[in-house]
Amino acid sequence: MDASKRKRTQRHRRHRRVRKKIRGDTERPRLCVFKSAKHIYAQIVDDSQGRTLAAASSQRLGDVEADKKIGRKTAAAREVGKKIAEAAKERGIQKVAFDRGGHMYHGRIAALADGARSGGLEF
Repeated sequence: MDASKRKRTQRHRRHRRVRKKIRGDTERPRLCVFKSAKHIYAQIVDDSQGRTLAAASSQRLGDVEADKKIGRKTAAAREVGKKIAEAAKERGIQKVAFDRGGHMYHGRIAALADGARSGGLEF
């Protein structure tokens, strides 16, 4: 098994392990994060109804102003966090359960979480 496939498999295992404990319900939906090489995506999901309540992604943001080339994706992740918090507030959602998708709470994942917290979400 090559390294990229092994890493992906390990991330899926971590994600399943995290999802055993985290469930999104009507009063506290799940904020799940998916990260690709270029973009980052966030959804607020009510698992009891099986519905996506809000979504945001860096693809829809356009250009994010950043001083350096290093950190542009991190800045975009922070903006996605703010956008998902705005969308949650419009739907009356205050508290969420954070699902990091098997990724380390570091870098873009942490930036998205910080952006969501600064937008008013609690988790």
